[in-house]
Amino acid sequence: REAIHSVFLYHAIKAGLDMGIVNPGMLQVYDEIPAELLEYTEDLVLNRRPDATDRIIEYSATLDEVEKVEKRLDIWREESVEERIKHALIKGITEYIEADALEAHKKYGLGLKVIEGPLMAGMNVVGDLFGDGKMFLPQVVKSARVMKRAVATLLPFIEAEKASGKSGESSSAGKILMATVKGDVHDIGKNIVGVVLGCNNYEVIDLGVMVPTERILDEAEKQKADIVGLSGLITPSLEEMINVASEMERRHMKQPLLIGGATTSKIHTAVKIEPAYNRSVIHVKDASRSVAVVSALLSPDQHENYIKGVQEEYRNLRASYADASRDIKYLSLEEARKNALQLDWKDGDIFKPGKTGLQVLTDYPMEKIAKYINWIFFFTTWELRGKFPDIFEHPDYGSEARKLFDDAQEMLQRIIEEKWLTANAVYGIFPTNADGDDLVVYEAENAKRKQIRLTNLRNQTLKEDGQSNLCLSDFVAPLSSGISDYVGAFAVTAGIGIEAKLKEFEADHDDYSAIMLKALADRLAEAFTELLHEEIRKNDWGYATGEDLDVNDLFREKYKGIRPAHGYPACPDHSEKKILFELLEAEKHDIHLTENYSMVPAASVSGLIFAHPESRYFFVGKIGRDQVEDYARRKNLSIKEVESLLASNLNYQTD
Repeated sequence: REAIHSVFLYHAIKAGLDMGIVNPGMLQVYDEIPAELLEYTEDLVLNRRPDATDRIIEYSATLDEVEKVEKRLDIWREESVEERIKHALIKGITEYIEADALEAHKKYGLGLKVIEGPLMAGMNVVGDLFGDGKMFLPQVVKSARVMKRAVATLLPFIEAEKASGKSGESSSAGKILMATVKGDVHDIGKNIVGVVLGCNNYEVIDLGVMVPTERILDEAEKQKADIVGLSGLITPSLEEMINVASEMERRHMKQPLLIGGATTSKIHTAVKIEPAYNRSVIHVKDASRSVAVVSALLSPDQHENYIKGVQEEYRNLRASYADASRDIKYLSLEEARKNALQLDWKDGDIFKPGKTGLQVLTDYPMEKIAKYINWIFFFTTWELRGKFPDIFEHPDYGSEARKLFDDAQEMLQRIIEEKWLTANAVYGIFPTNADGDDLVVYEAENAKRKQIRLTNLRNQTLKEDGQSNLCLSDFVAPLSSGISDYVGAFAVTAGIGIEAKLKEFEADHDDYSAIMLKALADRLAEAFTELLHEEIRKNDWGYATGEDLDVNDLFREKYKGIRPAHGYPACPDHSEKKILFELLEAEKHDIHLTENYSMVPAASVSGLIFAHPESRYFFVGKIGRDQVEDYARRKNLSIKEVESLLASNLNYQTD
């Protein structure tokens, strides 16, 4: 490549080029290019023969330039301290940043001047490159790691300078307070947004996870935050966000409210959250949008027009939503039950498990789990989207995806070898019968004494001819059949021990490794679920002994049966996890629930397993008041409690 650049420059100058941008450290002298290489290169650059490309590729395979390249990699260390700091920030290089920060402090005299000078100049370049799509999220998080280590190096000087009255006040582009709402433990997305905003000179106050409304708003007022940002993953968090918005309105607060997280959406924000607060409420889809939104909100020139635009968009969304809702026809619960899936139940059709009752797996080998990782969702966490391994060929971020994957593999190996994390699972296959829309789970075969009752919901949308209004109980033999059927249940985690490592990374100002570890733990929990489900199908239950699927087939759900999880479309009520955890005695095995039914550790998965060949995934969707009343009676809850649990599934407006 250096020869190609040199040849091009040489001939371009002869042809009239009078200005060029070159890196002299990476440029060969034309006269020193070996004769054979010069011939191949000029054939290519000057297009002298049709096979020039093939010939130079073949020739390049015979060269060994590694040693020369390695000698030149550190040439940037010969630049000024400002350029070295900028290079380290853009490239995410941490090795020299402490020494460079100290050198810059000697030159600038004050720690604050170093931060607001070369460090912020470098981060501004990072922010611009990210905004222009020339840098990607993993690189930005690495840049933030460099910045944090530099600031940590300067902090003792800054504190001493403040004490002596030499240091002035630091300036930031704005103060953003962020939190994951009460009852929710998920924070990867929030942490990434915080890093990106920090890279763009915003002061970020992160209150962490499971933060009550009162503390969020008290801190926002105390810290004089310019913007409040809320995050959440589980659906009960959507109600918590509405509560925060309502309380902000009651307190007459003025800060814009940002909404983010996997279960949030622009339509939910427009329909449910914005009407609760008379100020700005904006949904932020991902980290790449956060800077533009915050910048517009805090800009004296853009603020008013931006807010008007968002409010107009949300008004239109509410109107469209109302129109669409009127077009959807619903059945009464009685009619929906009449249109349930009708199966011809025969005792011979039920596959009796080889092993029933509670089973426990403790400290399961991570190396076995790792083989089941779905890397597509790992890359999605880092906002790099594409099929795996095709993503490595992506024209924009293929090389960055490869670097990220290599870093992940390195950390995964350490997780396995150094036992950073522990994986536990508790599961079982239990005698079960359907009782209406509920599932009655028994303690043992042919026992009349029930162990638990799982309460389910039925789809109430008017269907086309031949389609059923499904409920999970449709896939299990009813009590009236006299046939004993079965349901599987499980809870797994791959996150035990994660907090200790996260504290280490936090102490080392290493956001990149912290986010990487959380992302890998999440993937390992999902992988453990995939592995366990396969073991149950092929061995414990044994209804798919001849199954021969590779991991990609598993990811495409080509297996027999289903494994729905509470909080997802077929069983949207998160509170049923409490019943499931009682059945599994999950808390004895270090898997717990928060008050809003989020699992702890966050890298945990739980759900049910159905074996019937007709079982399928489906959406409960919106339900009517009649089903809410029926569900409340069956769960022994008030209607208001059920409306709160299922707020996103109601086809009517509550009082």
